[in-house]
Amino acid sequence: MAVIEIEDAAVDQTGAMGMRKQDGAAPRFGSGLAARIERGFEGTDVSADAATAHAHVERRWDTFLRWGPYVLLALTAALVAATSETFTQSADRRWAAAALIAAGFALQVWWGRAGRKATGPGLLSSVYYWTRWAVGFLLAWLNPFAAFYASLGYFGVDRLLPGRMAFLGLFASAVTVAGSQSGGLPPENFGQLGLFGAVLCVNITLIYVFGGLAAHEERRTKIHLATIARLEQALDENAGLHAQLLVQAREAGVADERRRLAAEIHDTLAQGLTGIIAQLQVVSATDDAALAEEHLNRASALARHSLGEARRSVHDLAPAALEHHALPEALERTVTEWAERTGVRAGFTVTGTAEPLHDELEATLLRIAQEALSNAERHADAGRVGVTLSYMAREIALDVRDDGRGFAPGAVPPRSGSGGFGLDGMRARAARVAGAVTVESEPGQGTAVSARVPLVHDDR
Repeated sequence: MAVIEIEDAAVDQTGAMGMRKQDGAAPRFGSGLAARIERGFEGTDVSADAATAHAHVERRWDTFLRWGPYVLLALTAALVAATSETFTQSADRRWAAAALIAAGFALQVWWGRAGRKATGPGLLSSVYYWTRWAVGFLLAWLNPFAAFYASLGYFGVDRLLPGRMAFLGLFASAVTVAGSQSGGLPPENFGQLGLFGAVLCVNITLIYVFGGLAAHEERRTKIHLATIARLEQALDENAGLHAQLLVQAREAGVADERRRLAAEIHDTLAQGLTGIIAQLQVVSATDDAALAEEHLNRASALARHSLGEARRSVHDLAPAALEHHALPEALERTVTEWAERTGVRAGFTVTGTAEPLHDELEATLLRIAQEALSNAERHADAGRVGVTLSYMAREIALDVRDDGRGFAPGAVPPRSGSGGFGLDGMRARAARVAGAVTVESEPGQGTAVSARVPLVHDDR
């Protein structure tokens, strides 16, 4: 089938705000649904995700630096006790090891309270770091397994020691760990001394390598955070511009609706009232009773016609079918009444889960369905019509199909003289809610009208 794509018409304010839906993007429009539909296309808050991830990592580090020393000191105490016969053979060395372990626990308890006041590397944190290093070094002198506790000097050094003193702390910790790894302190011979030097070089090399990687990662993180901050600022600026555009679009929509109502009144009520006045003037100026009665009848007919036009205009703004029924029920009643009036077989189907929609969306879809059925009655000569309302994840689809005579895409039926607006009316209605209408037809193959509008729930 050939396809006629009726694109979304945009609100045009004095010719300067023409906007169309292109490349699948959501259009900006001037109806009362603007802000709520636009929110359906917004993305996620990247800066919030980055801040959450950064805070999570910081919490993990805080937990380790708070409880890690207790765990490693307890492990060291267990290993020292288990190997006391090998490394701490004398009672004095055992008592010294026990005193150092107790001092380590006491130091950690003190820092758990005092460290809360520290806002960064300073005198207090330096005293804690070097005291902890001294405890670890002395323990490693007594028992090489104390290297587990001494390895704490590798972690959090940037939070405890200021400036270049951090490297000195890392070097001192490497000396303690290398001494334990090479067999204990002090080296007992030149062979052990050479091994100690080699292991110390390896430890220092690892410090440089991993320190450089950590610094690189920190720089990259800062760059990412700065980029996200700039993006967030740009998003805030865009949000302000977007809000301004929405305000302008709403104002344009209001102006457009006022022009439509003005034209409606001019074409119906104003002309009718003018005709009535003209007829009454003739009546007041003649003495011929028959002529007066004739013009009075004309004035009465014009009054009835104008009243009908006024009711039609009001009905067009607020469909009566939706006053007491939801959209599916209103459409079903409309299809049933249409079938009874025309004698054409017609069916109505709902797919998906029906849910309350914004009033403007329901009115738009009902009007499009009524216009499509009216077109089928006047032009299609159909034997069967099917109407389907489909609820999907982000949009609502209305399909009206008939098996009538169809028409060629290049010969779209013109606007009728009976008040219908045909395809132009469907296009205008769909455009007001950022929707689109597609018509598929071919001579002898029937016609299918499909309207799609974004799903916006009723917030009442």
